[in-house]
Amino acid sequence: MDGGDGKRPVTADNPAPRSAVVVNPAKVTDLDEFRRTVNDALGAAGWPEPVWHETTVEDPGRGQTEEAVRAGAEVVFACGGDGTVMACVTALAGTDTALAVLPQGTGNLLAANLGLSNDLAAGLQVAVERGMRRLDVGVVDDQCFAVMAGMGFDAQMLDSTSETTKKRIGWPAYVVGAAKHLRDRPMRVSIRIDGEPPVRRRARSVLVANVGRLQGGVRLLTDAEPDDGWLDVAVLTPRRVRHWLRMGWALVRRRGSVPGMEVFRARKVEIASNRAQPRQLDGDLIEPGRSLRAEIRPQSLWLCVPRPEQHPDLAVDADAVGERGERLVKKARRE
Repeated sequence: MDGGDGKRPVTADNPAPRSAVVVNPAKVTDLDEFRRTVNDALGAAGWPEPVWHETTVEDPGRGQTEEAVRAGAEVVFACGGDGTVMACVTALAGTDTALAVLPQGTGNLLAANLGLSNDLAAGLQVAVERGMRRLDVGVVDDQCFAVMAGMGFDAQMLDSTSETTKKRIGWPAYVVGAAKHLRDRPMRVSIRIDGEPPVRRRARSVLVANVGRLQGGVRLLTDAEPDDGWLDVAVLTPRRVRHWLRMGWALVRRRGSVPGMEVFRARKVEIASNRAQPRQLDGDLIEPGRSLRAEIRPQSLWLCVPRPEQHPDLAVDADAVGERGERLVKKARRE
């Protein structure tokens, strides 16, 4: 899972890159219409028709993405929720095939960091404009994450947020899920950073982040950069509801330090809890456990982004890209 040779997969000298779409059919209302829109928009931009792969319950996207890479795809479009995107990230890490995100799930964490929401036109335009960043990824066991991993409250919130509520009201559904666990007792954790003596805390959540934006556009970690070779480890220690409220207000205002939050930096972090905890990778729940071990793999993933320059916020220029994407889709429909 180390980085590839650094060769950029899609450049101005390559006017017709080969692509593939890895789609979770359960996340798309009308798959035939969706396929026509994507094919027509890419055709209007001068791209050949992509090869389509559908995910299954048994394989949420990793095998399909690996097949696309073997067949010569230079860009893989991940279309689905967090699980689909994470599977594609895992398959593409260490290759020179780029990832583009076409969010269709009810809450896509990487798409939120790109400022794409569920905007299909913007996702297509980001790829067509060929803005590329070579990003770090985090690794937990044999899975990669592009945004963040965590154990404790953050995973509890995800587990308690219903799909029905997310479809009805969007990201605010996570607030409803979070409210159910504000009074839960903390876990006792031991956090070992890069092999140093462990730090012990009574924490509600420990997040290991490559990028710092949460659902709803809130930036939890303002200094987290996606290609600096470091993971930012946030330890959340609120005890009561009022502590959560103070923390939330500080995150929204973003002036100075955030009460109830410590931040460390690591290339490798080992977190151990006194009892089994819910865990998540990039917003997708994994098996609960008493430990979480993550490490950085620098410069491992080519990602299509609204702006390729070295800016910590991957969502810069996303609104303008969305407007250009709408024009691309309209052009394709006229043709």
